[in-house]
Amino acid sequence: MTDLRHRLNAFVKLGSFFKEYCKYAKNKTQIDDNQHAWFKKFDEILALAGHKNGWFTPENILFSLESWAELLTPLKLESWLMAYEVDKNKPKSVALIMAGNIPLVGFHDFLSTLITGNRAIVKLSSNDQVLLPFVAQYLIEMEPSLKDAISFADGKLEDFDAVIATGSDNTSRYFEHYFGKKPNIIRKNRNSVAVLTGNETKEELTALGEDIFRYYGLGCRSVSKLFVPKDFNFDALFKAVYPYNTIIEHHKYANNYDYNKAVYLMSLFKILENGFLMLKEDKNYASPIATVFYEFYDSLEDLKMRLSQEQDKIQCIVSKGFMADEIPFGQTQKPSLNEYADNIDTVDFLLKT
Repeated sequence: MTDLRHRLNAFVKLGSFFKEYCKYAKNKTQIDDNQHAWFKKFDEILALAGHKNGWFTPENILFSLESWAELLTPLKLESWLMAYEVDKNKPKSVALIMAGNIPLVGFHDFLSTLITGNRAIVKLSSNDQVLLPFVAQYLIEMEPSLKDAISFADGKLEDFDAVIATGSDNTSRYFEHYFGKKPNIIRKNRNSVAVLTGNETKEELTALGEDIFRYYGLGCRSVSKLFVPKDFNFDALFKAVYPYNTIIEHHKYANNYDYNKAVYLMSLFKILENGFLMLKEDKNYASPIATVFYEFYDSLEDLKMRLSQEQDKIQCIVSKGFMADEIPFGQTQKPSLNEYADNIDTVDFLLKT
């Protein structure tokens, strides 16, 4: 197994590649001969990813790549790992069962597994089958010794020591049945919420639109539920998020909007809508595409207690001055390296298993 310095360098090179590719893809800038082949191949991979999954638009894939490019730097990677004794890891084979709701959604598990010196056996989602294999190919080109540390499983997972599986509440029962005897992290459904007071600026509410609409609301870090005071001004929210109105031009999103609106109207549910977003009063956390649920609160302290009690259903809480670990408006889809899904420290799990 390659040592930590070589593994770090490989991911730093990957971050630089993501950064340069995004510049090229957005501006079609001139590229040198060394980059040319990789960039052209990545063009093809992105087109294929979009063909296989209509939610994977070029804009959203590039957003994911840019977000990772910001994290895969020597300073950020080394600062992240300083909290751990990576050199004491006992190498093991880790089965990674990936979700496929947003581009490269399982990359943090992949990074954590490899950077700590373990072997990744990856089971891809049918919704995201081309991006990570290409990334792995680039990493191996940069650091050939990683070839023995990365494999992709088509059939049954075998010969693994631990499991990290991401899925729904339904698939988690399947995962627990098959993998419960191995050390594991099994993730279930989670959603993100925003707590509003009515004192937010227009700029903050516009930034909230990024948390709602990025990746079409398909991520566990996407805001699907609002908690608002009784006198909340929904018109101000609609005006603030109007810059995102072009989302309705995406046919899959538009189809979901039309379908869900018809269901609500036929069911005589009261909704607020502006032509590209529907707001529905509902106690649930998981809202359908093109819909955000909302609920009124009487007391912020009571709400804080409730959200604490229901934290196993919540990934992020977006607010300003509401609680200590809140996420600022517009930042849910840009987690840092030490912000772990479900608040379970993946690196600590890998090192102690």
